[in-house]
Amino acid sequence: MEIHDKKQLAAICIERLKKEYPLSDCTLDYEHAWQLLVEVRLAAQCTDARVNVVVQDLFAKYPNVAALAACGLGRSKARDISACMRMLRDKYDCNVPDDFDALLELPGVGRKSANLIMGDVFGKPAIVTDTHCIRLCNR
Repeated sequence: MEIHDKKQLAAICIERLKKEYPLSDCTLDYEHAWQLLVEVRLAAQCTDARVNVVVQDLFAKYPNVAALAACGLGRSKARDISACMRMLRDKYDCNVPDDFDALLELPGVGRKSANLIMGDVFGKPAIVTDTHCIRLCNR
């Protein structure tokens, strides 16, 4: 098969990846977009399985954006989460924005997290890559 352009090559790669990895859904459990934002921040240097356990108690104690925004969390992840929830409460009426640049303005949200939210929550085209993907591609 002769490949004529980058779009055709990308389409072939995507099709092969879908065949090879049919179950490539997000492994974080969430019901609301704001919960995924929190979980993605907690997942740094941690497994998704562990985050899924930890957030059960966290979301039971703080069941919405306003509750998390009002709590005084410490340490860097918790500080980011609290600041992010305050921004969602104050600027976005407790809703997660569906704009990539707006997501990047949220404390603790980088390109990987924003792409995950865009693709998984809003169904918009997005590629989620992390240091492992980048390291393997560079090989």
